[in-house]
Amino acid sequence: MGSDHYFSASPSSEANLRRIRVTLAGRAVEVTTAGGVFSPDHVDSGTAVLLANTPPAPPGGDFLDLGCGWGPISLSLALASPRATVWAVDVNERALDLVRRNAADLGLDNVNAVLPDDVPDDVTFRTIRSNPPIRVGKNELHGMLQRWIPRLAERSDAWLVVQRNLGSDSLQRWLSATFDDGYSVTRAATGRGFRVLKVRRHGVPPTGAIDLP
Repeated sequence: MGSDHYFSASPSSEANLRRIRVTLAGRAVEVTTAGGVFSPDHVDSGTAVLLANTPPAPPGGDFLDLGCGWGPISLSLALASPRATVWAVDVNERALDLVRRNAADLGLDNVNAVLPDDVPDDVTFRTIRSNPPIRVGKNELHGMLQRWIPRLAERSDAWLVVQRNLGSDSLQRWLSATFDDGYSVTRAATGRGFRVLKVRRHGVPPTGAIDLP
C-alpha cells in the first residue's frame, strides 16, 4: 500500500477487487472488498467481537457505523433491521464505494454510505456501532467521538470495540470523564484481546418526575 492507510481519503494503491464469503447477521453472503481499505480479506477480529457481543439493534430509526470500511457492521445492521436507515460513514472514498456496491448486491436499500460531512445535521441515532480507527491518533479519535456520541438519541447506546493493547482501558476512562453528564460508560464484554465499550445516553426525566438511580 506504500503510504496509503485505510483512513486515506483516496487510496492511490491498486484496488484489486476481490470477492469473499462472510457471515453477516447470521447469513452467509458474498461481498466485494479491495486493497486500500481495512481488513479486505475477512471480517477482522475486533468487528467479529463487536457483532457477537451487542444486542439486536432497534427495528427502526437511524443507525451509525463510524469508520465503516467495506461495510461488515453496516450490512449486518441493514440485514437485521430492514426498516432502519444505516449511515455508513468513512473518510475513505474507496470504502464507501464498496459499501454501496455490497448493499446493492444484497438488495439493501436502507444503507447510506457517505462522508462525515454528508450526514444531515438533524439526524440523531438510535444506535452507534463502531470499530473506530484507533491508529488515526488519540486527538483525531477523541475529536470523532466528541462529534458523534452527542448525536445519540435519548435512551440509546453507542457500542465501540477497541483492542486492549491499543488503549481500550484509557479510552474508557476518557469517555467516562468526557461524557459525564447524562451518559454512562461501561465495559460490556471482553474477548480475543478486545473490549466492547458501551456508552449510554440517558433520557431527561419529565418535569416533576423523580430520576431514580
